[in-house]
Amino acid sequence: MSSKYKFNNQEHLYFVSFAVINRIDLFIRNEYKDIMIDSWKYCQAKKGLEIYGYCIMSSHIHMIIGTHGDKLENIMRDMKKHTSVALKTAIEQHPAESRREWMLWMMKRAGRKNSHNADFQLWQQNNHPIELFNLKILHQKLDYMHNNPVEAGIVAHPEDYLYSSARDYYSGLPGLIEIILVEPMAL
Repeated sequence: MSSKYKFNNQEHLYFVSFAVINRIDLFIRNEYKDIMIDSWKYCQAKKGLEIYGYCIMSSHIHMIIGTHGDKLENIMRDMKKHTSVALKTAIEQHPAESRREWMLWMMKRAGRKNSHNADFQLWQQNNHPIELFNLKILHQKLDYMHNNPVEAGIVAHPEDYLYSSARDYYSGLPGLIEIILVEPMAL
């Protein structure tokens, strides 16, 4: 079995990316992004999740994470399972969700095609964890993740994007969730 994309060392930090099936632009509504933030707060308080950086894009999420509690693979599994149910309910109940039937149909279709699910799938299967061996790689991933909204044309500056840890790193303003700041690179 391949160990290329696994959480091999629980004492290291990891860059993870995970996406909605078929790259559906689910996170265009703040209510849906807030479900992710609330789930992370719970995982921080109850499971030992450490967040060093994050960015919620319209169809995918990037994070730099560690743990001082549960294993990272268990945290990610539980978080994705919980948010899948919570997001499905939010889609079903959102009064202005014009894409409701289409999104639910796509997610039910994906779930029926995947033997790991009963009848619904919101997240793609993998997290694509990349172990961060040094500060240089960690800062490359932070820069990449924080510049995603700029590259997508959503904001002009990384710190202007609310659903990202760039605010904490670039402006010193507190973001939506408590993060652990990594030391800056020496010039």
